Amino acid sequence: MSNEDLQRKAAALLALHRPGDPVVLPTVWDAWSAKVVVDAGFAALTVGSHPVADSVGKPDGEGMSYDDLMTRVAQITAAVDVPISVDIESGYGESASRLIGGLLSAGAVGLNIEDTVHSEGGRIRSDEDHAALVGELRKAADAAGVHVVINARTDLFLRQVGDESDRFDRAVHKLKLAAAAGADSLYPVGRHDDDTYRRLAEELPLPINAIALPGQDDPARFGPLGVGRISFGPFLQAALTEHITALVTPWR
Repeated sequence: MSNEDLQRKAAALLALHRPGDPVVLPTVWDAWSAKVVVDAGFAALTVGSHPVADSVGKPDGEGMSYDDLMTRVAQITAAVDVPISVDIESGYGESASRLIGGLLSAGAVGLNIEDTVHSEGGRIRSDEDHAALVGELRKAADAAGVHVVINARTDLFLRQVGDESDRFDRAVHKLKLAAAAGADSLYPVGRHDDDTYRRLAEELPLPINAIALPGQDDPARFGPLGVGRISFGPFLQAALTEHITALVTPWR
């Protein structure tokens, strides 16, 4: 894929992020699931590390290698012609230039980067370290000539890190630093109530990413809360797992 094609797709992906009118990026894991989503009418998608790892028989939390993930991403981009963002977990211990280079070579134009460092016992990166990594990724993307869409994620809510009384404020502070370092959207991952989403949308300077459960959540819920991006994490694959189990169980 040429740099011009990558630039065009990156710009298209970024333009879809509109607070109050969120882009839905169904989370896929292989060429088949990606083609199903695109054929259903979606203009972009995200590749989830958890469902990809499950699909290749490896554990989530960087149980697969970055090369494993990029091999799968290249298969997906060969099957569909839409902008694709990729969950690169905490970076697989790779340099920013290697991460960006791998994504662009595989045809992807966006990424999630989280603050849980799986290779170091699951420690949480400090606010400054996480922002520094976002800044390094932005510089690497700039050097490559493509505005890769960076979705900066914090796991403070998901993992219930620290005291609950100031967790919201700590998450907002961390994400604001990531925004200043060059992120394009912010991902306070977790299942939040409406008031929390409203507060996040009001206090954060960039579109926020919400996680949704297809088949359970109301698609119309998130726009009025100010959300700018919706993805499914592992929940689309999990829903299919339940459905497949129900289909095959009578045939045992």
